[in-house]
Amino acid sequence: MKIKFQADADFSYTIIKALRRRQPVIDFQSADDAKLRGLPDLDVLALAAKEGRVLVSHDCNTMPEHFADFVMSQHSPGVFILAQDIPISLAVEELLTLWEASDAEEWLNVLQWLPL
Repeated sequence: MKIKFQADADFSYTIIKALRRRQPVIDFQSADDAKLRGLPDLDVLALAAKEGRVLVSHDCNTMPEHFADFVMSQHSPGVFILAQDIPISLAVEELLTLWEASDAEEWLNVLQWLPL
């Protein structure tokens, strides 16, 4: 099964738009579409898990710890963390490569820093 993405509230919408331009069929839900703004990390992780979506975030400070807490008691489709200052073209290439070359099941309960 293909990866479905969920953007965290802090994730760059410019990256989402650029990725959708490169691959229009990619399933990448924005934080606004999912109504995630203002929710605590654990609730964001729970909503992404309920929808079967890999969470994509720039939050390298609190998300790793909250993810570790979350997977102690629940399953997660995974989390990808990208640096806030990652060039848009690199972020698009990394996410597109993961979407094209892997299955969603490979990322179950995995937190992955990008670029690889």
